[in-house]
Amino acid sequence: MKFRPLQDRILVERLEEGEQVKGGIIIPETAKEKPMQGKVVAVGGGKVKDDGSKQALDVKVGDTILFGKYSGTEVKIDDKEYIIMREDEVLGISE
Repeated sequence: MKFRPLQDRILVERLEEGEQVKGGIIIPETAKEKPMQGKVVAVGGGKVKDDGSKQALDVKVGDTILFGKYSGTEVKIDDKEYIIMREDEVLGISE
């Protein structure tokens, strides 16, 4: 895949949560909530400030991030689902 987000946008692949069944109840795939954790796959060049300089991003490729439930835009690239979001939609980086 060759994809490069522009400016302060990042491309994120959702990390699937482990299958956990409590009390023998099986939750169908359609009823599960989408995870709010992902791995950064690609980053843009940085946000352009008013004076024309670029502000580098805090996140980098390979970081595991947390983001809001309704953050970003879902896209499909090479039959895989990703999310494109702005860096300011990232809540934090897992270390």
